[in-house]
Parts: sequence; structure tokens; C-alpha cells
Amino acid sequence: MLMVISPAKTLDFDTLPTTSEHTTPDFLDDSAELIEQLREMSPQDVSALMKISDKLGNLNFDRFLSWDKK
Repeated sequence: MLMVISPAKTLDFDTLPTTSEHTTPDFLDDSAELIEQLREMSPQDVSALMKISDKLGNLNFDRFLSWDKK
């Protein structure tokens, strides 16, 4: 079974983390492949695919463009 955990709607990037420990995502290569395909879509296509508003579609489109595997 696969489970997708959605992050908070607003993230605090100003506060420093309290730990330096982290894990490596299990599906990083799969994510890179998916993002590569999503980058070819328009913001309107992203909205339609995800069945979300145009505002959220644009936000996700911008996230896809700035996503980095590192």
C-alpha cells in the first residue's frame, strides 16, 4: 500500500530545524520521473488533472518547476 502524506498548507522556512537528522525518501527516483512529466503540462492541465482550483494548480505548477531531487 502506498500512502501520500500532505504537508501543511503553510510552512515555516524561517525557524531553524531542531535536529540535523533526516531520512531519504524511498521513492525519490519515481518522484523525479513524475515531476519530469508534470513539468511538460500547463498550469490549467495540472488543475484539471488534480481536480483543484486554478490558484492551487498554478501553485503546484510553480512547485514542479522549482523541484530539485537533491
